[in-house]
Amino acid sequence: MRKENYFTHDNIAAEAAAMAHALPINRRAAVFSLANSALLIIDMQRYFLYASSHAFLPAAPAIIPNINALIAVFKKAHRPVYFTRHANSVQDAGQMAVWWRELLTRDHPLGDIETTINFHNDPIIEKTRYDAFFNTDLEARLRQNGTRNLVITGVSTHLCCESTARSAFMHGFAVFITIDGTATWNRELHFASLRSLAHGCAIPLLTGDLIAAAPEPS
Repeated sequence: MRKENYFTHDNIAAEAAAMAHALPINRRAAVFSLANSALLIIDMQRYFLYASSHAFLPAAPAIIPNINALIAVFKKAHRPVYFTRHANSVQDAGQMAVWWRELLTRDHPLGDIETTINFHNDPIIEKTRYDAFFNTDLEARLRQNGTRNLVITGVSTHLCCESTARSAFMHGFAVFITIDGTATWNRELHFASLRSLAHGCAIPLLTGDLIAAAPEPS
C-alpha cells in the first residue's frame, strides 16, 4: 500500500476544502454544537508521526496544528478531551498480529503521544483494536460527563478513526469527523473513508467550521 504526503502544512487548507466540497451533505444529520461535545484524539503517537518508523504516515504531521486548535477550543469551553494510545501484547492483539508485521507494544520507544500536541494530563484511553470503544471505558467516561456529540481526530482515518466513528454511532452518539484533523496512508483512502462515513453515520467537517460553530464562553 503506497503512502502519500497528501497533506502538508502548505496545502492542507486547500486540499481539505476540496474534499469538503466533494463530500455529500446529509441535511437530516445533527448540526454541530460544542455543548455536550467531547473531543477524541486517536493514536497521535510518535510511531505514526516519526519518519524513522515503518508505520510513519507522511500526511499526519500536518494535522497537528488543527488538533491543537480544537484542543484549545474544547478546553476554553470546559469540554472534555480524550486521547487514545494504541498498545498491544501478544495475548491481546487478536487479528492485529495477523495483519501487521509488528505489534505496537506498551514499551515501544515510539509509543508515547507526540509532544507537539497540547496534552494537558487529559485522560488516555489505552486500546488494543481499531475501535476505541472495544474493551475500554470510553463509553462510560462519555456518559458520565453528559457527552452526546463526539468529534474524532487522529490516525488512521480509514482504520482506527473510521472504526471508532462507526462504533460511536452504534452507541448512540452524534459523530463528527474532522476532514483536516485526520490522516491516513494516502488521499484515496482518506477521502473514501470520509465519503463512506458521510453516507450513514458521521458528519465530516473542517476544523475551521467546528471552531466557527463554537460560541465564545460567557
